[in-house]
Amino acid sequence: MSLARTGFWFGAVGAAAAATHAAVFGLAKSALWPELANALGFVVAFGVSFVGHRWLSFRGASTGVGQSLLRFAVTAMAGFAVNEIVFSLLLRAAGWPSWLALFAAMGVAAGQTFLLGRFWAFR
Repeated sequence: MSLARTGFWFGAVGAAAAATHAAVFGLAKSALWPELANALGFVVAFGVSFVGHRWLSFRGASTGVGQSLLRFAVTAMAGFAVNEIVFSLLLRAAGWPSWLALFAAMGVAAGQTFLLGRFWAFR
């Protein structure tokens, strides 16, 4: 699959996963610390992201589903670690509003996730 097509599907799936993440965050943030609401949003969005990337973004992958799931889980956890660090720093140290910090952190993590997904998890 071409890089342009992969990039399109990555963006579409990423947008769906980001919307899921943000929706869960929005529902949970009044009941949980923002960092925990962010983590819950990540967990729920993980399923959307894996299924979409496996069958749309990287459908020509030469890896099996199990191997891709394991690799994607590692990739996603690395992305979430970056997301949570950036989110916490922007929220707590820089004093950004939670929504702005969330979207900035998700953007940083998305770039990392694309590179790891394209060149490792779904290679």
